[in-house]
Amino acid sequence: MGSGDCGIATHSALLRCTCSKNKRTTNCSLSSGTCQCMSFGSHVPVKCDTLTSKCLLMKAEMAGLKKAGRREKPKYAYVDNDGIYDPDCENSGIFKARQCNGTSCWCVNTAGARRTEKSDTELKCSELVRTSWIIIETKHSERSTAVDASRLKETIKNEFYRRYLLDPKYISDVVYENPYITIELKQNVSQKSSEDVDIADVAYYFEKDVKGDALIQNGMLYINISGEPLKFGQSLIYYVDEKAPEFSMKRLTGGVIAVIVVVILAIVAGIVVLVITQKRRGKYEKSEPTPFRRPKGLLKSTYVLLRGERSSAKINLAG
Repeated sequence: MGSGDCGIATHSALLRCTCSKNKRTTNCSLSSGTCQCMSFGSHVPVKCDTLTSKCLLMKAEMAGLKKAGRREKPKYAYVDNDGIYDPDCENSGIFKARQCNGTSCWCVNTAGARRTEKSDTELKCSELVRTSWIIIETKHSERSTAVDASRLKETIKNEFYRRYLLDPKYISDVVYENPYITIELKQNVSQKSSEDVDIADVAYYFEKDVKGDALIQNGMLYINISGEPLKFGQSLIYYVDEKAPEFSMKRLTGGVIAVIVVVILAIVAGIVVLVITQKRRGKYEKSEPTPFRRPKGLLKSTYVLLRGERSSAKINLAG
């Protein structure tokens, strides 16, 4: 009986595997030649031959932070770019349309980004709105060789397919303005098949690669242009949903608010300058002396005086 137990243990050990596309997994085992694991923190099974959903990745990351004993975030803390919050996921791994943190709730898109104002627990989110367009803005570090824009576009498409399994047709454009790179991902629900990875998951994997916190265990993101590796700096990710988000003016960023304030101040300053100028011009016109006009009597007297002088001159000449 003991030998049987050892055999089972040995057999189980042989079935163990490593999830190449997700390091935040546990209880991995081979099934029909494919490594399958449980997502850390949620115990939802994931396939390791494709990308794990962003929702499960975020939940695993938050579970890891709590287990490590790091200080928990404040109740209403939320980082848009990183999306660091403990999400609620469907059994399929996608985000639930409504997310809550204590007494505060909000609606999200398929990328898990908040698309409404935070409200109370009575908030209703009727659907999970799809993110069909993602814009990734990043820049590369200094290089000794120039970057060819067309070659960069082709290389990024190839690397995104190799590393993230993203079909190149979903990369609609790559724009290069030294040193800035803009990568646009577009994927409508009608285009995406069950075998296609989601662009929201791809963007999250890329963001983690850029930050040096790669989720994929085998190798690193590698883009080589003209024989020199391209090193990315921090990235910003913008989400465009199939339906417009429902934010109020309170959602405006500090930069937008600053621009609005500057414009308003400029308009007010212009009005003040105009009013002061008009007042000064009015005072100037009132105080400006009118052209001197000789009284009619003075003109007549002068004429008489001149006639008298001329008459005297004639008399003297005659004399």
